[in-house]
Amino acid sequence: MTVQWQGPVRVKGLLPRRTPPAASAGWWAYTLPLALMLASDYKLRSRAVDQSVGGSADMTVLMEVGVYGLAALYLVNGFGLGPPRRRVSGLLLAAWVFCGYAAFSALWSPYKALGVVRGAQLLVAMLLCHVMATRATRGDLRRLAHAFIVIVVVSVGIGVAHPFPRTPQTVDRFNWLYVHPVQAGVYLGVAVLLTVGYLIRWTTPRDRMWHPLVYGGALLVLTGALVATGTRGATLGCAAGLAVLLATARGPKGRVDVVVMGSAVAVLAVLAFSETILAFVARGESAEKLASLNSRTELWDLAMDAFAREPIFGHGLGASRGLFLDDIGLGGGHNAFVNALVDEGVLGATAFAVLLLTLAFVLLLLTRHRTLRADAGMMLGLLGFFLVDSMTTEGLAAPANASSAWLLIAVSWAETLRREGGDPLPSPGAATAQVEHHAERA
Repeated sequence: MTVQWQGPVRVKGLLPRRTPPAASAGWWAYTLPLALMLASDYKLRSRAVDQSVGGSADMTVLMEVGVYGLAALYLVNGFGLGPPRRRVSGLLLAAWVFCGYAAFSALWSPYKALGVVRGAQLLVAMLLCHVMATRATRGDLRRLAHAFIVIVVVSVGIGVAHPFPRTPQTVDRFNWLYVHPVQAGVYLGVAVLLTVGYLIRWTTPRDRMWHPLVYGGALLVLTGALVATGTRGATLGCAAGLAVLLATARGPKGRVDVVVMGSAVAVLAVLAFSETILAFVARGESAEKLASLNSRTELWDLAMDAFAREPIFGHGLGASRGLFLDDIGLGGGHNAFVNALVDEGVLGATAFAVLLLTLAFVLLLLTRHRTLRADAGMMLGLLGFFLVDSMTTEGLAAPANASSAWLLIAVSWAETLRREGGDPLPSPGAATAQVEHHAERA
């Protein structure tokens, strides 16, 4: 008689029972990422850029730092800071290299207080990313995605019910609390992609947490709010992300759907809503402002001059927030890659590019597995959204915001998919044999 090993058992009563796999790594896996994002972006007050650059801390800033501090204490107390027990993957290594160098560059930033705080926040976010990548489950990530959608839908309701005072530049643009419309566009774009990513899972309804009608209703609210923000970068990025998501999350059939449906929708939009589309793009601005992308081209000229002065190591984390204030009155690089060049130089920008390329490569490999394709395609859609949106905003390469948080969540998501595994890929010999078998039957 042959006895087969059935995995670990737990003796309970007279008969042993197999221990089922853990359904969740714990509440922290879907609570801490949301807490960090909300602490960084959701504000009940507005203040000028030069106040944050100067290192002044009010109660809101202290609360934000406190949330990151509590998250760090929980992670260190729960999981420790010892060396990893298994070899770190190339993707996690690329994330650590970029985050570590960006945080280290705060030591020579001209705005040291801001740089050190942002660097510490970036390291906390990266520590959370690593712990999630090695312990979280797909169920945890599903809960995180749905909780994020709920938060954004509720935020839209807050913005409709109680609009906060607006600046002259955002008076006609939708937002909530004191979240800038550009940042609100990021939240809405991510929520739209997550909603669509779960709505299209016709063959795997077990992956959903809600009825399809609930996803459809949320999608209508989120899409309308995204257009109302007037954020052109996020809207264009969302369209690009949807194309990537639909082309990869459903395999070859999805790519055909994108070509057919995308062409039809584009033609109908141009014919029926051409004036509305042009008005949205122009947003009431002069031709001169449109040509300069709202003074961004002038800012990028100044950024390249600053990069030429410190091309290798950069000016340090947070430097781009204040280097251009006197000349043009804008803080930040308003482009993720420009921001990385100014703050971290060629070394940091290269590490940033390697991280993005590695993440895209790993996700593309994961789409080959039928059971992992939906999640990997959804993360590729988010990556496509951020790459397009990063042409006009620096969030992806800057710490303590939703864009950089979701970049690290995508890293954790990819590592979780790779760790849990999917369906085995057929070998070339097996595929050939299958083709020959079908040919014989025909």
